[in-house]
Amino acid sequence: MKTIAVYSTKGGVGKTTAAVNLAWEAAKELRVLLWDLDPQGAATFLLKVKPKLKGGVGALVAGRSTVTGAIRSTAIANLDVLPADASYRDLDLVFDHAKKSEQRVAKVLEQIDDDYDVVILDCPPGASLVAENAVFSAHVVVVPLVPSPLSMRSLEQVTEFVADAGSKVRVIGFLSMVDRRKTQHRAAVDELPQADSSVTDIVVPATVQVERMGTVREPIGRYAPTSEAALAFGELWKRVASTAKVKARGSKR
Repeated sequence: MKTIAVYSTKGGVGKTTAAVNLAWEAAKELRVLLWDLDPQGAATFLLKVKPKLKGGVGALVAGRSTVTGAIRSTAIANLDVLPADASYRDLDLVFDHAKKSEQRVAKVLEQIDDDYDVVILDCPPGASLVAENAVFSAHVVVVPLVPSPLSMRSLEQVTEFVADAGSKVRVIGFLSMVDRRKTQHRAAVDELPQADSSVTDIVVPATVQVERMGTVREPIGRYAPTSEAALAFGELWKRVASTAKVKARGSKR
């Protein structure tokens, strides 16, 4: 089983959009679990899953409740969700009180290693124990980058965070929410992949199709499969899968 963390130190950059759409792309051929680690629960909402975890996330991390009992299926074949609820607001504190606190996500995932081919972690923004756990367990960290100085700084911060955690996990950046009418955005598309080898040439545009996700509550590939955004996420998944050396081990359904 391979683990992909979608993470940024900055919020509002299209992180959950990326996590949901990468999960959709992966589920076309693989058994996929999306773990919503963000207390806002946006991925849980977008995939129409009830945000309720019996005993809260503390019970899950402590082993008082089972992972399989917390996982919920979705309307999408081969795609399940480990939903976030209000208890995730205290997840940093839960980790802080646990032994080997940076390894708790990995310990939980060990329980379902044979059940899925890919786990995608939708991480909360910022540097935290939750993020450290995600980096520790991940084979690849995917970083959405809005073409602005502050957002670009987030790639450096993620790279530094990975290094400080002692991890050698690969970091893959891509440009998100790009508006080609803006000079700064066009320049970023042309220059950043050449300036930084961890930034791909994949561009997810700021379009109406992307905004519709919050209304229709589905991955873009379900309602706008030929759109530029859907095609971009499809290409991004191919890059991520290749980097992580993802392999199918049989169909779940």
